[in-house]
Amino acid sequence: MSADASASSYVPAQAPTREPAVVEPEPAVAAAGAAYWSGNPAALGLPCFIAGSVALGLAFVGVVPLTALGAAIPIILAATSIGLFLATIWAAAVGQTAVASVFGIFGGFWLSYAVLSLGLNHGWFAIPLTATRTTLELFLVSWLVVILMLTLATLRLPMAFTLVFLLVDVALVLLFAGFNAIPTSTGLLQAAGWVILAFAAVGVYLYYDCVSQATGGSSLPLGPPALRTHERHEVSAQAGERV
Repeated sequence: MSADASASSYVPAQAPTREPAVVEPEPAVAAAGAAYWSGNPAALGLPCFIAGSVALGLAFVGVVPLTALGAAIPIILAATSIGLFLATIWAAAVGQTAVASVFGIFGGFWLSYAVLSLGLNHGWFAIPLTATRTTLELFLVSWLVVILMLTLATLRLPMAFTLVFLLVDVALVLLFAGFNAIPTSTGLLQAAGWVILAFAAVGVYLYYDCVSQATGGSSLPLGPPALRTHERHEVSAQAGERV
């Protein structure tokens, strides 16, 4: 399987939309554009996602003290966030709407986490220390809503992707419970760290599948999607035959 084919193999074909007539570019220009924007954006997005996840997971499981969670910020801010936004642009350029959405959402999550951590540590937002706990809870609940929405909206992707999103949901719930406890529950935060490392491990598997296909190898089994796009069409066809 070629790299171009693997780039869109994760996402079902989108329904055609009507667009106003446009002037077709010259064949040479079109060919140059197609050659420039090709490949699989997951080859960039996944390792950037993995790096930030491993750094944050290790921080929460106790590699650094709980008061030094900012140790993961350089990786998250300078590598994960920027890399995911670049992968988002790449995915949008090759027409992978769902992939662009996933990378863009996670890019926003990681960047906002880095900004929140830096802001709380340096007093950028004039948030008093007594409101730090509720600020973290607001952040976690907001992103839990978005990632839950993403999980439900992408059930047509292979099961491995759904597993990543579900593990992210679980990690956010554990983090919320840990920070919501009085005093803060170190055990729940460590549990969240292990879940973060778990979805980083699934990301490693997805990256190996991506690069295997890009280098001419075979794809790895990613599991069937929870929702199959062709089931509705098969039912409609069977109904038409009965009529």
